[in-house]
Amino acid sequence: MAKTMDDALLEQKLSSEDIFDGTLLHVRRDMVRLPDGGESVREWIRHPGASAVIPLTEDGQIILVRQYRYPVQCVTLEIPAGKLDSPDEDPLACAERELSEETGYTAENFTKLTTIATTVGFSNEKIHIYAASGLKPGKQHTDEDEFINVVRLSLDEALRLVERGEIIDAKSAVAILMLARQQHI
Repeated sequence: MAKTMDDALLEQKLSSEDIFDGTLLHVRRDMVRLPDGGESVREWIRHPGASAVIPLTEDGQIILVRQYRYPVQCVTLEIPAGKLDSPDEDPLACAERELSEETGYTAENFTKLTTIATTVGFSNEKIHIYAASGLKPGKQHTDEDEFINVVRLSLDEALRLVERGEIIDAKSAVAILMLARQQHI
């Protein structure tokens, strides 16, 4: 098999150990062989993955959630999202569940927008992003430790918030930009 230019960048795992195994975070420390033959340490977070959904109403509004995010010490405006229950859970099933839990809405139609790697320098987390339409309202049923307000905005206003740096959540910014491009805003 022919080598590619990327092959010259690959690192080979020599050893691996669990550093921390928490409820959400699973931290690993690997020793790797570098492309030049040297060795180095790679600490990283193992994550089962997540799904997110940008719900679009018939009148062109999107549904977002406002919640406090402890790591960044502020209230954020985001699209509904949550982690997969296991690495082999169907990402679409996760998106449907999170939409219902966080907003109370269900959707007739889901369209895959993309999958993003959130923090490639220290985590293997990937988030599958969907657009949802054909929405039907229902009752919000968040987890015990989630306090979430549902917000409706025009897609145009959400796009302005991304452009002004007021929506700082990466998955939400990507979803809003992609949906706006599809809608030709």
